[in-house]
Amino acid sequence: MFTQAAIEIKNLNHYFGAGKLRKQVLFDINLQINSGEIVILTGPSGSGKTTLLTLIGGLRSAHEGSLLVLNRQIVDASKKELVQVRRHIGYIFQAHNLHKSLTALQNVRMGLELHPEYSVQEMLQKSTDMLELVGLGERINYYPDDLSGGQKQRVAIARALVSHPQIVLADEPTAALDSKSGRDVVNLLQKLAKDRGCTILLVTHDNRILDIADRIIHMEDGFLSPAPIVFQSAI
Repeated sequence: MFTQAAIEIKNLNHYFGAGKLRKQVLFDINLQINSGEIVILTGPSGSGKTTLLTLIGGLRSAHEGSLLVLNRQIVDASKKELVQVRRHIGYIFQAHNLHKSLTALQNVRMGLELHPEYSVQEMLQKSTDMLELVGLGERINYYPDDLSGGQKQRVAIARALVSHPQIVLADEPTAALDSKSGRDVVNLLQKLAKDRGCTILLVTHDNRILDIADRIIHMEDGFLSPAPIVFQSAI
């Protein structure tokens, strides 16, 4: 079913700080995620999950090993090279990270900022279409303070997917949502991403949504391992 690697990590190490304060936070990470796969990453807080996500997403450059994202090496990559990678990645953050001073439409349009090939009119049309697709067509001019938690996360999903990314990285997308809203959000994410052939890597503590995954992996103290039985039995 899955053939081509979208993400391929070999012997990846990463550190925070410098000199005597230097601390290793990721240890010998080896991971392959294939195109179209939905992978969930579990593990306790502080285990390195978000750090790994930011490295894969090109938000920072990794230090040691190999990290191929869409066949681009981003270990020791330049800022320009990281920007090139980010153009093909959609991000969904735990707290949705919407700008309160911008409408839903304007927030989604920000997902196209790294795509100068689109005109302003094309950006607005694409953003409108995506908001309609996530069920917010009647709220495109609403500000975040006038939306529910689930609606805000739908805006965040629309922003992540508006550029038709090849990879979607989601960091605790249901953390601030009730059970129904959380389920609605992951079902929507699963459907839209699958329809578009996206690869999804989703970090979560929420055992209620593990069933959407093709594969579950676990991180603890900076090390990756297959998902332990306790997580699989919680599905």
